[in-house]
Amino acid sequence: MFANFTFENPEFFWLFLLLPLAIAWYFWKRNKQTAELKISTTRGFKVKSGFLPKLRPVLFLLRLLALSLIIVAMARPRTVDISTETSSSQGIDIVMAIDVSASMLARDLQPNRLDALKSVAEEFVKDRPGDRIGLVAYAGESFTKTPITSDKAIVLKALEDIEYNDVLENGTAIGSGLATAVNRLKDSKAESKVIILLTDGVNNSGFIDPKTASELAVEFGIKVYTIGVGSNGMALSPVSVDQRTGRIIFGRVQVDIDEDLLKDIAASTEGKYFRATDNEKLEEIYEEIDSLEKTEIEEFRYYNYDEKFRPLVLLAAGLLLFEILLRLTVFRSFI
Repeated sequence: MFANFTFENPEFFWLFLLLPLAIAWYFWKRNKQTAELKISTTRGFKVKSGFLPKLRPVLFLLRLLALSLIIVAMARPRTVDISTETSSSQGIDIVMAIDVSASMLARDLQPNRLDALKSVAEEFVKDRPGDRIGLVAYAGESFTKTPITSDKAIVLKALEDIEYNDVLENGTAIGSGLATAVNRLKDSKAESKVIILLTDGVNNSGFIDPKTASELAVEFGIKVYTIGVGSNGMALSPVSVDQRTGRIIFGRVQVDIDEDLLKDIAASTEGKYFRATDNEKLEEIYEEIDSLEKTEIEEFRYYNYDEKFRPLVLLAAGLLLFEILLRLTVFRSFI
């Protein structure tokens, strides 16, 4: 209720410290407010206790309340309605090209490489409210999972639905995945165009040479960040499928990532190569890419103030007038 309620000059509240002094002064002078007549005895008078004199302190209470309202009014209470409007002065279009080959089910990252990537990539998408993002999935071939869009709900749903299946030809077509991502961005009008290419293997499939795809990226002014995901040495990876149950059988397999190729792609496009050997390193990589590719957002704030001191002043004036009226009529003294 009071979330947008503020005081422009709160220093005037210090004046409330004077009110206790006013109360003390009132009680000290109260006996002198009423006329007195000293006589030797009241035996010959009919003494009648009146009710009206007991109400006389009401005059002081009215004045005290009026002074309090004036102090609050001097502090200028008001409500503030703040509306914001943002505009991006430098939009970034980003396509994440994700390897979904069977090796991405390896368990050197927890629970596996693909699920670890999806978790980190989800946070990355949420942290890019001013950018358009698209998804490309590739294994032995590639396809566009989501074209670049500013609707983060669509991107997050598509990212959640990414999983390994045997629909795509098995293998790792890095060239095809990169070329498909370039094709998503080549007509973009954004000032900055970025591809985040992630793989855990070597280019062993597809009809497009990765270097040719990287040359296309350079031609269209697209920066490519490459990520090799996988631990060093051996990793528990899929080796076969049980024909009877359809379950994937895992075994210890040597991790083999074509780091030289990924470094060349990144260098030729003015990007950067990263190696993610565990979940923490993968998270750090996406945080670094997020810091390297920042969207400049300009925020405009509009303040609408509604002053509340006028009703307080009017109420204080009314109380003072009412006090004066009572003093000149009901509580008027002829002595």
